[in-house]
Amino acid sequence: MGKDILSNWGYKNGIIYGLLISSIGALAVYPAVNNAEMGDAQVFYYVLIAYFIVALGFSLQQTAAQPFAISLGDPSKGSHRLNLAGGINSFGTTIGPIVVALIIFGSTPLSGDELNNLIKKGQIEISTIQYLYLGVTALFLAAAALFYFSKSLPKEKVVSSFEKANKAMLLLLFISIIISVCFAMVFLSYSSSDFTFFNENTEEKRLILLVISLLIILLGLLFAFWSSSTNPSGWGAMQKPQLLLGMIAIFTYVGVEVTIQSNLGELLKVVADKVNQLNPLGLKVMNDAEIAPYISLYWGGLMVGRWVGAITVFNPSKGLKKVLYILVPYTAFGVILLVNFGAYSINDILAFAICVAIQIGGFFLAKDAPVKTLKIFSILGVLGMIIGLFASGTTALYAFLSGGLFCSIMWPCIFSLSIRNLGKYTSQGSAFLIMMILGGAIIPPIQGKLADITGIQPSYWIAVFCFLYLLIYAFVTKNILSKQGVQTD
Repeated sequence: MGKDILSNWGYKNGIIYGLLISSIGALAVYPAVNNAEMGDAQVFYYVLIAYFIVALGFSLQQTAAQPFAISLGDPSKGSHRLNLAGGINSFGTTIGPIVVALIIFGSTPLSGDELNNLIKKGQIEISTIQYLYLGVTALFLAAAALFYFSKSLPKEKVVSSFEKANKAMLLLLFISIIISVCFAMVFLSYSSSDFTFFNENTEEKRLILLVISLLIILLGLLFAFWSSSTNPSGWGAMQKPQLLLGMIAIFTYVGVEVTIQSNLGELLKVVADKVNQLNPLGLKVMNDAEIAPYISLYWGGLMVGRWVGAITVFNPSKGLKKVLYILVPYTAFGVILLVNFGAYSINDILAFAICVAIQIGGFFLAKDAPVKTLKIFSILGVLGMIIGLFASGTTALYAFLSGGLFCSIMWPCIFSLSIRNLGKYTSQGSAFLIMMILGGAIIPPIQGKLADITGIQPSYWIAVFCFLYLLIYAFVTKNILSKQGVQTD
């Protein structure tokens, strides 16, 4: 083929097809759960297949939507347009659980115990879930129709041809096979007692397999970096160093964003002091219901930063922009408080308000420049994690929670820098970047297994190293793009 599929379709059509695929997956949930009974494992696998189809659509939407948003105007403001889209997404993530809970349960989200009791009593009907997914299907179709009938949106087709990326394809295939084998062995260690390899030193062996998965990705991409620099033929988009380093950056970013939150619950619930019932931070041990507001605060922090990052899209005056830099983040914080009404103490509100103030200072220093923004918030991420590692109590807790604020602005910065100056390889490069969200499936379990060996709080050194790479990436990519004649700041 002289063109990749997405370039042939165009970004707009790619989004439409992605939405249609996701609608098929959402619709498939209806027959998947029909006549389901408690303990029916087969239904679970049917639902997984349906979710897999939804995810396929999401991957196509992401691959098309990111470069599409960047292409809608000045490339230097592309990261801000991604922030606008991400801010809307984060708002949906914040209110979505409440909307779904109201539809299914008729109330706000329930604890695990409350949910189990409702299921055992037969008070949650399958038909309610089926109707919910019919509604989701309708939303996917409505969004697809909106894009299809919109005449003002550009189709953005790439008409130039380029060579096949055979070397890149073989490398990614090799990486996928190794990762699949490693994860299959890890899953078998949980599900099969006949797998004698894990009879001794089980946790250490699981950690080794996860680390192998991590190394095969990093070493594979570094090999591509070296090989494509000497002979770019056959590497496609991977011949561009900003993309290869950006792939590692996306992998690292998604990994650190997910791992901070994924292991936070264990950090707050594990008993470090049995006499006083304290967790490793020196706070009282919490149950799931008590932890939930803090998890919501972390994800809400992503919304705060993305709302602020989107301000530039609307071209406000300098004076108004300064006001909005202060007003918008605290408005977003107010939304979080409203969603979790009554869940936080005054001390909680003040502590997070201070974290938001630090983030605001970061935005003023960054001055809308993606490289500078990435540098500043990577440094803040490193400092936040180190404070969390060595402090205790509320200070340590909110140092870890601040990771959501500092991560919030990074995705659009990394993405826009990574596909800058790719030209005809833009859609292919976008696809490669979306593949790297795999970091969210590898880095969190590595931290979890490390926590089993070293303790949960020390395991957050993983997050420090992730933020350090993102800092290095910002410096190196600026130099790479400068050599290509591309202005970044």
